[in-house]
Amino acid sequence: MDANSLAMPMSDPNAWATAMNNLGMAPMSMTGQPIMPDFDPSLGMMTGIAPMNPMMPGLGIVPPPVSQDMPIVKEIIHCKSCTLFPPNPNLPPPATRERPPGCKTVFVGGLPENATEQLIVEVFEQCGSIIAIRKSKKNFCHIRFAEEHTVDKALFLSGYRIRLGSSTDKKDTGRLHVDFAQARDDLYEWECRQRMLAREERHRRRIEEDRLRPPSPPPIVHFSEHECSQLGEKLKDDSKFAEAVRVLLTWVERGEVNRRNANNIYSMIQSSNSHIRRLMNEKAAHEKEMEEAKEKFKNALAGILVQFEQIVSVFHAASKQKAWDHFSKAQRKNLDMWRKQAEEIRNIHNEELMGIRREEEMEMSDDDMEDAPESKDSDDSGPLAQVEALKEENDSLRCQLDAYRNEVELLKQEQGKAQPQRSEEDATRQQQLSFLQQALQGMQKVRTHSQHGIQCSCGSVVEHCISSAAAVVSCSQEKESLPEKGPPSPVKSEREALLVGIISTFLHVHPFGASIEYICSYLQRLDTKISTTEVETLLGRLPCTFKQELTGVGASLEKRWKFCGFEGIKTA
Repeated sequence: MDANSLAMPMSDPNAWATAMNNLGMAPMSMTGQPIMPDFDPSLGMMTGIAPMNPMMPGLGIVPPPVSQDMPIVKEIIHCKSCTLFPPNPNLPPPATRERPPGCKTVFVGGLPENATEQLIVEVFEQCGSIIAIRKSKKNFCHIRFAEEHTVDKALFLSGYRIRLGSSTDKKDTGRLHVDFAQARDDLYEWECRQRMLAREERHRRRIEEDRLRPPSPPPIVHFSEHECSQLGEKLKDDSKFAEAVRVLLTWVERGEVNRRNANNIYSMIQSSNSHIRRLMNEKAAHEKEMEEAKEKFKNALAGILVQFEQIVSVFHAASKQKAWDHFSKAQRKNLDMWRKQAEEIRNIHNEELMGIRREEEMEMSDDDMEDAPESKDSDDSGPLAQVEALKEENDSLRCQLDAYRNEVELLKQEQGKAQPQRSEEDATRQQQLSFLQQALQGMQKVRTHSQHGIQCSCGSVVEHCISSAAAVVSCSQEKESLPEKGPPSPVKSEREALLVGIISTFLHVHPFGASIEYICSYLQRLDTKISTTEVETLLGRLPCTFKQELTGVGASLEKRWKFCGFEGIKTA
């Protein structure tokens, strides 16, 4: 509808002035001159609205931002083909629904029946760029803006009365109601934007983690003749030795050693071994530097302690009566406080210095204890020491004879039950008999030595022991003609029985087994004479108690011994 056809003719200025007066506006002509000089704005129909100039240029829809304490005053908005009149400021603001996330679409209701899409664009285009308008046959439409913040500007028009031109027809007027609208396009764009922000945040977090993560070690190169020759040169260089020996260790653990390159690997291992002397020299140099630093620190601490003593002496001298009486009360208080602080600090430093000296004395005493066995051997060269040593040896021999006697008694009990004898049993008994005879010969030698150095009581004890041993040997010789019970015992001596008990206890607390070197290292703490061959032979003679298993693959293949005594009891 053309707005010019609805305009009033300017030949009747009184009618024009009356219409503008009813709307609360000052009657003015098209040239901007007032038509009624004695215009009273309080006589208009819309009271409470301040008069304004309808020809004011640059009039915007959204007023400039004002303070929150001041209420927003809505004014009349003039467009090309319509006019918007603000609502009553005393009425409450229009209700709106909850704003959907990423909302760019608004619902506009209360449009005039004669409103066109061009009119809607004219009114709302001043809020922001419009993407699409979906107009209904009824008096409402949906407007989608390009930006989210323009929706707030469109909501500002909610409650305005719109009039097309100057017509007062009902079809040309309406009251606008603007509210948030939920559109799938807005939600989709908002979700895409949120996902993009999440990706950017993850990317920033990953970059930050990579920046803070410590650098990973470089990968180990694979073995080749070229790399082997380069590694050999690096092993000779002191600055590159740490990196090169790590590569060599990886190659050996990977199983890169074979018959073709064994000589090259051996030469590199030899080069690694040559660095031991250098490292020992470096260690000695660092220890020397540490000792020099300790000595320097101790001397500096002693000098500081001397100065603390002088300061404390000054405070003590000032505390005497001939000087103390001349100070004021505040000065005496400060002097007393300073003296206590100086004494506390002096005592702390004195204790620290004494602690250093005590550590040095303990180190010196440890060195003396290491030298003590040599001096003790020299002191024991006297006759009394020899007599004591022979007595102790005689007692140990007597205990051994008691053990042999008990063993012979057990053999006698076994002889009481007649059973067919086998050739293996004869060989075992012969070995036991020869072992007892050797023990007897050794004790006879001990007797000849003990007769020259100890008293008669010691000699009588040895004679009694030897006679007992002879009786044991005679009894063992007599048992040869008697039958024995069962198969020969795999444990041939009390020492082997003790070893079996200790190894069983050790392997029982190692359920996954242990290598023969690990077992021998434990046993050699108890007896340094134990060998790996002896232990492995003893374990092989007891298949029901100990079993050997292979673990690992390739270069990490390892033999482990396990305790299976509980399983052997069930199967026996």
